[in-house]
Amino acid sequence: MGPLSGLSGLFAPVPSPPIARAPRFKMTASVHMVLTAAVIAAAASAALVAMTLPLLKQHALAHPIARSSHRIPTPQGAGIGVVIATLAAACAVFAIWTPGAAQGSAPALAAAALLAAVGAFDDFRSIPVAPRLLLQGAAVAVMFLSLPADVRLTSFLPLWAERAVLFLAGLWFVNLVNFMDGIDWMTVAEVVPVSAALAIFGLAGQISAAPTVVAAALCGAYLGFAPFNRPVAKVFLGDVGSLPTGLLLAWCLFDLATHGQPVAALLLPLYYLVDATLTLLRRLARGEKVWLAHRSHFYQRATDNGFTVSQVVGCVFVLNIILAALAGLAVAATSMVLQIIALAAGLAAVAFVLGRFTRPR
Repeated sequence: MGPLSGLSGLFAPVPSPPIARAPRFKMTASVHMVLTAAVIAAAASAALVAMTLPLLKQHALAHPIARSSHRIPTPQGAGIGVVIATLAAACAVFAIWTPGAAQGSAPALAAAALLAAVGAFDDFRSIPVAPRLLLQGAAVAVMFLSLPADVRLTSFLPLWAERAVLFLAGLWFVNLVNFMDGIDWMTVAEVVPVSAALAIFGLAGQISAAPTVVAAALCGAYLGFAPFNRPVAKVFLGDVGSLPTGLLLAWCLFDLATHGQPVAALLLPLYYLVDATLTLLRRLARGEKVWLAHRSHFYQRATDNGFTVSQVVGCVFVLNIILAALAGLAVAATSMVLQIIALAAGLAAVAFVLGRFTRPR
């Protein structure tokens, strides 16, 4: 039994029907696999971003508008190097150590590649909202609907209902990561702590081998991208990077949750979840067109309240380290009470930072 034995009736695995199904790959990743994925991805990401930067300067400049956080035209689309490095590093590790993991991860990696293509086209040419959302939905559906029927998060929902909820949650998570990528280093400050924590949990056997390797590769790729995006950024990530990043993180977090750790899976991205969701609800209540660019996220309001970009992302990075530590406590907890305490502490920490961002410095 896992740490959530008190909730076993809700989060216990559901027995498979007596028909042939593809086995779920459950091997635990090794330290060598994780370090190799991270190092390869970091080196490849830095090299690819440097190589593509002249091309992005010519064809993918983001010009400042009233809602922008930058003041000079800045190239966008460096995420193409981040995504290629992540996928290449993960596939290289799979080929060397765990060929069986490649098959189980293929839908998620293919969906990420699809989202990268959609994001790249949007960065260079712009795609209308409706087809963009349809293509994002297709990618999320590929990832979640391809899961074996015995891979379940709950036992109280029918399979079709759980998959529908996962689809909507995945689509929202992909977009919220994109929405939150609004200032220099913001996505780095989110992805590095979250993906590093996921890789560590994978080494502890709380995540399957494939998502553990992908998390390590994602962490390395963002470390390789970070020097180019430090304030004031030389290049932006772009939709080509933020969309597949959201998808891959959602896949890793879902795997963590299905290993009996839903509280940890909620704690790791808690800042992004709360900031983006509260912002969306506020804009809906005001009758705003939520698909249009804006400057109402809490971290954007912080820059309007006198915080520098470095101070904002520094606060977010420290907060994410705290959330990762609380997620570790939730993983190690032997009682539901400790899990609840960890979650409450995480919510309190997020509320403190959001409240600080809304007040003049």
